[in-house]
Amino acid sequence: MIEFKAPTPADKAWVDGLLARGNYRGCDYNFTNIYVWKKAFNVEIAQGNGFLFTHLCGRMGCSYLYPAGAGDIAGAIRTLKAEADGRGQPLRLVCLTRGQMAELEEFFPDQFDYVADRDGYDYLYEIDRLADLGGKKLHAKRNHINRFMENNPTWTYEEITPESLPECLEMDREWYRRSLQREGEAEERDLGDEGIALRTAMEHYQELGLEGGLIRVYGEVVAFTMGDKLSADTYDVHFEKAYGELQGAYAMINREFARWVRQRHPEVKYLNREDDMGVEGLRKAKLSYYPDLLVEKYAAVMKE
Repeated sequence: MIEFKAPTPADKAWVDGLLARGNYRGCDYNFTNIYVWKKAFNVEIAQGNGFLFTHLCGRMGCSYLYPAGAGDIAGAIRTLKAEADGRGQPLRLVCLTRGQMAELEEFFPDQFDYVADRDGYDYLYEIDRLADLGGKKLHAKRNHINRFMENNPTWTYEEITPESLPECLEMDREWYRRSLQREGEAEERDLGDEGIALRTAMEHYQELGLEGGLIRVYGEVVAFTMGDKLSADTYDVHFEKAYGELQGAYAMINREFARWVRQRHPEVKYLNREDDMGVEGLRKAKLSYYPDLLVEKYAAVMKE
């Protein structure tokens, strides 16, 4: 049996090393996501034979990510099969790319059933398009930003620092109260998985190597976002919050952070703004920016 354990910030260095070998653009292959969503998906990790093994339980049941690293991939899959047998579970691999499916089929022909996971597709955008918002398709986004600047002439953008993180946390609490039309403090047990993941990211912001930006109006934080590098040419935007009643606030923080990332990481070509989880409003919002690529994801279950 593989010795799985819950991830801790101390695991970041070796996990990042193995993930870098795969150079995946999918947000599932990112240590921050593995760590901050561990409670929501009961994430466990292990290493062996030059690979990162990840076990999680989500929408499709308890599953494994395709092993990340380099070496004998067929042997790694057989190791996972024995591990799944030990748990009394079918061998289910999730978040597979087309390339991984082809590789799996090459080594295990006709031994897996495959299904697309459309709700899990990641949305990738060329960073220059989000930073400059050129062209007719993004005309509406430019209009939203113009309204924001007209209505909020005191707006400023700045990089998130350890000193400003508490302000972002308080803004998120207020956002939560407003969005759910609740009064009083929002307790962690009421926040749901996304709220817990965000707070975990904030608590370990520097350990995880996160970067972020915020927008102030009259000195008050009204929007913030945070992310980190995902692969050689892709940057992962993990969280983004803005007060919805401020027209253009979301478009503004999106554009300003894209400009900041482009300046800080000139090697980045794409921003991965992650999946829509099947939420209709979120899918509409992500499609409204006309993604340049979709990271398609599939699940594979080994036949009995």
